[in-house]
Amino acid sequence: MERSLSPNAQRVQEALRVGGLTCRVQELPASTRTAQEAAQAVGCRVGQIAKSLIFRGKDSGRPYLVITSGANRVNETRLATLVSEPVEKPDAAFVRQATGFPIGGVPPVGHAHPIETFVDEDFLGYDQIWAAAGTPNSVFELTPEDLIRVTAGTVVSVV
Repeated sequence: MERSLSPNAQRVQEALRVGGLTCRVQELPASTRTAQEAAQAVGCRVGQIAKSLIFRGKDSGRPYLVITSGANRVNETRLATLVSEPVEKPDAAFVRQATGFPIGGVPPVGHAHPIETFVDEDFLGYDQIWAAAGTPNSVFELTPEDLIRVTAGTVVSVV
């Protein structure tokens, strides 16, 4: 008998299904809160971990989602150019309000509200990647092409 998923992980599983993907969310005993922890938990390279990071536009207050390789740090100046306004890292309350998920478990799909999304072009060098699934210990595997399609993300260089 299969164990049921936590509510947040189930929400991500449903968003994947609605997006036409057959990915299976996995809740693991180990933490996947950081890219390093996630890579260790699933047995992949850190670069194959999709970090979903929320930034806030300083002028508009709009959230922006950057899905970046676990091996990369987002260049905020480059992001500001892409969104035509300065950006900042928001607090946990803003992230939860914008996405419906806690920091450390923000998935690329299933958010509370639509969010303009940018996908790290470095993912295109991998056949498979792993993303957070709504909790600090849940993940799912997918292809970079599926990530781009299901998020309607714009592929960019984020470093």
